[in-house]
Amino acid sequence: MLEHGGRLRAAARHYGIPLADWVDLSTGINPQAYPVPPLAPEAWQRLPEMDDGLEAAAAAFYGSPNLLPVAGSQAAIQALPSCFSPGRVVTLAPTYAEHPYAWRDHQVRALPAAGIDAAVATADTLLLVQPNNPDGQCFPREQLLAWHAGLADRGGRLIVDEAFLDAETAASLVPLAGCPGLVVLRSIGKFFGLAGARVGFVFAEAALLEQLAERLGPWAVSGPARAVTAAALSDQAWQAAARARLVADSRRLADLLDRHGLVGGAGTALFQWRPTPAAVVIHARLAEQGVLTRLFETPAGLRFGLPGHEIEWARLEAALSRL
Repeated sequence: MLEHGGRLRAAARHYGIPLADWVDLSTGINPQAYPVPPLAPEAWQRLPEMDDGLEAAAAAFYGSPNLLPVAGSQAAIQALPSCFSPGRVVTLAPTYAEHPYAWRDHQVRALPAAGIDAAVATADTLLLVQPNNPDGQCFPREQLLAWHAGLADRGGRLIVDEAFLDAETAASLVPLAGCPGLVVLRSIGKFFGLAGARVGFVFAEAALLEQLAERLGPWAVSGPARAVTAAALSDQAWQAAARARLVADSRRLADLLDRHGLVGGAGTALFQWRPTPAAVVIHARLAEQGVLTRLFETPAGLRFGLPGHEIEWARLEAALSRL
């Protein structure tokens, strides 16, 4: 399996720093997660049922009823390639590594953003993360729709992973789900901060959702996870406050990194990306001070998640000042 961020216990062992003494910025997850409500005992005692309100809450929140709940978008990432005949897949480089890895039995071309448009003309599948992980790259909605139209006309498809888009919902393609050749993935792990619940959604035409459901089997999402997710998707007041805070905190993080010489790159409401040839050294120096970032060696850069409270902000600034 591929390695991912969030391996705080491994870092604690490696650097000899207790878990409680870390500022963990290695994941792009909301550090102030949705407050999980008390659950009825039945959520633990009975098999999950599809008429419990989750699908309705998801349809209202995301803007489409053409959906399938899955055990985190990772489940869909792994299952989707088997739903299509081997073909030519184009994706962005760099991007979330699980995507090209899952399509390894197909012909995968990973290209920089400037090369995508020309490559789509001969592709069967265009696979994008929007905004991209780790560098925050975003394509205009009009461009995505044009690519989708060309792919769909010849029986191809556009697959868009919108895991980091919940703070910027106007750009979502979910309301178009149901059109042939369009697949959109969403996750509650990032914006809602509920990565441990392992809940995501696939939005697509009915025939593909049926294929995925057959592959993933019954009870793909646990009863407690379904209950918590339905509550989070229905809490509009929390969502509005979280969006405002995340956007402000991401801007604050970008300014902080810029002031300490980590300039360039881009970001989302949930993380900032800074390309630098000194990424390995900076990552180690921050880790020695109990600040964990996500290191990327190709291309060389660091992804910074958001600090969760003022003590963490102060520790990050102090660590950056010692680089």
